[in-house]
Amino acid sequence: MASNAFVSRRRVSGQRRAERRAADLGRQRTLISPAQLARPRGRTIYWIVFAVVIALFTVAFLGPLYWMVTGGLKTTQEVVQSPPTAFPTSVHTENYSRAWTVMDLSRLLFNTLYYALGALAFQLLFDVAAAYSLSKLRPIFGKVILGMMLATLMIPATVLVVPQYLTVLDVPIVQRNLLNSPWAIWLPSVTNAFNIFLLKRFFDSIPRELLDAAAIDGASPLRTLHSVVLPISRPILGVVSIFAIVGVWKDFLWPMLTLPDPSKQTLNVGIYSLASGVPENVLIAALTIASIPTLLIFLLFQRNIMSGLTAGGLKG
Repeated sequence: MASNAFVSRRRVSGQRRAERRAADLGRQRTLISPAQLARPRGRTIYWIVFAVVIALFTVAFLGPLYWMVTGGLKTTQEVVQSPPTAFPTSVHTENYSRAWTVMDLSRLLFNTLYYALGALAFQLLFDVAAAYSLSKLRPIFGKVILGMMLATLMIPATVLVVPQYLTVLDVPIVQRNLLNSPWAIWLPSVTNAFNIFLLKRFFDSIPRELLDAAAIDGASPLRTLHSVVLPISRPILGVVSIFAIVGVWKDFLWPMLTLPDPSKQTLNVGIYSLASGVPENVLIAALTIASIPTLLIFLLFQRNIMSGLTAGGLKG
């Protein structure tokens, strides 16, 4: 009797597990069901469609990059001819060295790096402080302030160009003209609502017990931020740093308006200013060189970007 009861219980439990697996499969919403994927024909169609989609997206995203790199290796006649050639008939690597010297890319790279690192320092200083205060210090009307900051993300950046330019042209109170100075690049980039939102979301996930323990040990809010919060916030700080550098590196309109002096221009603006009179192949080579730093940043730190965006403080 005991053995029969045991066998019946095992049957019931097995049926329940089978029902749960069937329910889980029923809740899965995919383009192709597991049953169809198990068939040879369904699996073949799936992989064909998958390969075609991947190939199309690869061509769409890497095609312009390939054309830019190979365009810098062609002659001027080959660059402008129609239809264009897929491969250079003869490789001319001297176009890149010529672009480096003719367009003075070393100076432009130094200027851009200087502006990018300055913007990074100011963003880390002020955005971290703002996000920490909104997340852990809980000021009065903190949610209202955060909502107003996030509302600025709905405003197109071009709408703010004229007010920002008038402000930089004659800064209120101090009555100073910031054109042709690094402050014209640094100050508008300080209050980045998106970075503050990312930092606040990460700070919200940090257990309150850690901050309470630091307070019991006599740490002030500033000491808690420096000794407790920042060391475990390296992933999101890395993401914010990458966004800050790339944001300054790829910007064109604002540096063109605020840095008219050729000796102080950024990489993109400098290449645009010197484009007249330069052969097309040399210009394309210069654009390729200007794109290399941001591409390297993405290739080297793509895992850090994803881990920082999905990080959630501590577990357990």
